[in-house]
Amino acid sequence: MDRMYRVTRHIYDFTRRYYLLGRDRLLDKISTAADSATLEVGCGTARNLIKLARRSQPGLLYGLDASHEMLETAGKSVQAAVGGGPGKPQVVLRQGLAEQLDARRMFGREEPFDTIFFSYCLSMVPTWPGAIDAALANLKPGGELLIVDFWDQKDLPAVFAAGLKKWLSLFHVHYRPEVHDALVDLGESGRADVQFESVARRYAYIATIRTHGSRI
Repeated sequence: MDRMYRVTRHIYDFTRRYYLLGRDRLLDKISTAADSATLEVGCGTARNLIKLARRSQPGLLYGLDASHEMLETAGKSVQAAVGGGPGKPQVVLRQGLAEQLDARRMFGREEPFDTIFFSYCLSMVPTWPGAIDAALANLKPGGELLIVDFWDQKDLPAVFAAGLKKWLSLFHVHYRPEVHDALVDLGESGRADVQFESVARRYAYIATIRTHGSRI
């Protein structure tokens, strides 16, 4: 992971803005307050966390990423964008694997998170089932898990969709139907309420997973 991002981290946000669609729509769905705790798994350059930090009441913000290289860039970006010290938004960044998420061990939190989100992360994580399970285990009862990721592009012209998938593969990203299927199964199991919405004619989907009153 560090080898892949050692150079690309410097141009990551510039290039990804053209094909990681729906990220800002996902951020609009996240409710923050003075006492809320929000975690992004696979935070990368902290682009999304910085946008949340600029709210009038961002609450506590946390980022987890597997790449030390990405986190080095993220730390510098957070410092430049929102600074630090009294009265400034708190953004805590940690290195670790998504499937090993532990609020207490990694972030020193005694309480789980109100919201956890993945932004175009699960399609790049081979151990995605463990990542989803760990996220659900670290949510407060009634908390939300939000995911934006590639969909099947079925509503796009076939030729365009085929070319798009080939182009995206150059960046080591692609649609994982098994992730979407697992989220559908989660909703049908009754363990959580799962809703999907399409981004740009099924280019991507946003999944909103609302846990019930008891821990999953």
